[in-house]
Amino acid sequence: MGKFIITQRVNKEYQFNLKAGNGEIILTSEGYVQKASCVKGIESVKINSQDASRYDRRVAVNKKDYFVLKARNGEIIGKSQLYSTKSGMENGIASVKQNAPTAEIIDETLKK
Repeated sequence: MGKFIITQRVNKEYQFNLKAGNGEIILTSEGYVQKASCVKGIESVKINSQDASRYDRRVAVNKKDYFVLKARNGEIIGKSQLYSTKSGMENGIASVKQNAPTAEIIDETLKK
């Protein structure tokens, strides 16, 4: 089962990572000033991850494939790791679709 992990960056912004059942990070958010906005981002991923049109497949400057997940308004809500093959990237998208809807939320900022 997938997990959304909320953490705080050095610059005090909040972010989340979506991890697959095997512990691999499959999606990373942008930074959020407010934790509540970070939680809303997670809810947006849960909803938008099921819509194939929300995935934007891209190629990085080093020629590696990756994808971004966009909200209905076109804003990027998460970015994948870099993949060495297009099929690896497609597997990553499938993993987000499978894991996001039921992933539990773990707030690691509460452990301080």
